[in-house]
Amino acid sequence: MSTPTTTFDQDALRRIRTTIGEDIDAGHYDGVVIAIARHGEIGMHEAIGYADRTTGRTATVDDVFWIFSMTKAFTNILVLQAIDRGQLDLTTRVVDVIPEFVGRDPFRAAKKDRVNVGHLLTHRAGLVATPTPLPYSEIGNLDAVIDAISQLDVVGEPGGTFNYSPTLNHALLGEMVRRVTGYGSYGELLTTELFAPLKMTDTALGAPKAWADRMVPIKAHFPPGGWLKSSDIEVMQEIVVEGAEMPWVGAVSTTSDILRFAEMIRRGGELDGVRILSPSILDLATTLQTGTAPNDLYAMLCHARGWDVPPGNFGLGFALRGEGVYPTFFGASTSPRTHGNYGAGSTLFWVDPDKDLTFVCLTAGVMEEGDNLARFQRLSTMAAATAL
Repeated sequence: MSTPTTTFDQDALRRIRTTIGEDIDAGHYDGVVIAIARHGEIGMHEAIGYADRTTGRTATVDDVFWIFSMTKAFTNILVLQAIDRGQLDLTTRVVDVIPEFVGRDPFRAAKKDRVNVGHLLTHRAGLVATPTPLPYSEIGNLDAVIDAISQLDVVGEPGGTFNYSPTLNHALLGEMVRRVTGYGSYGELLTTELFAPLKMTDTALGAPKAWADRMVPIKAHFPPGGWLKSSDIEVMQEIVVEGAEMPWVGAVSTTSDILRFAEMIRRGGELDGVRILSPSILDLATTLQTGTAPNDLYAMLCHARGWDVPPGNFGLGFALRGEGVYPTFFGASTSPRTHGNYGAGSTLFWVDPDKDLTFVCLTAGVMEEGDNLARFQRLSTMAAATAL
């Protein structure tokens, strides 16, 4: 990436800095490491505010964050890669790769033989929406998680209702791709096929002990009475530790590394001469797959806020901006094909293919999801305004 030229509106970049600073001063969140790039040129890569407000530790561009559900983006890419290579297909059933998915109770096996990769990637598998199929103390053990999921009922119609799955879908996808590729562990697969080729040297599955001084502590700012308590989020720093294998929520990373990952996507699956995906599978994955169906989980959030409920706008693992005027992480003025992923009240990346614009923002101080959506909607719109 080169030094920015005239592709950025410098006044618009200054407005983003000012807005984030004002939000931090107001106590809405604690700090940010943000990057905005266009045509591969970095217009902004800065740390603003605190990594830990309580200790006075200022944010730096090398800070490492727990990225929560942004981890799913890595799993999605490995699944798409396996499809490219003929190891999986969108119609591959879970039971074809994980036969024990049928469970030990034959009376709870209904519909399980119909759930496939495409259903899992589009959050239409009909599985329960629980984020914790096991107690927190066991959830870093992928073998145990797969066994627990296999004993659960399919409660919906595979291929039917679109309901975001916090955990189950991507636990299954991660294990499926591990088995068809023959790796001994999901962490080994992820490092060998994604992190190492993309030179994502500050990204890992589970927080390495050696990075403890660089980790941004998880501190949540949730009002009482919500679906999640602050403790439900803060406990993750005790679970997502070295050796934990959680393909849905278990990665840690820096803004620089997420930018490299996002740039690979912007460039059609290649970065620095290394091809991760074909342009054709990436084009399919960033095309709307869920029609006008709402995302049931986020519909509840919109109802609670008095917002119009938008279409769920999902491709194969990617959230999309879509058409229309409604609340969206991707902002008001990005193109409909804008695609990316986000994580629990704190992390977001997206690529706008029309503007050739990439946005990454990792934040300290986890926000309630409605406030987080409103925050990122505003910042994403402001980021889109930087492109001349």
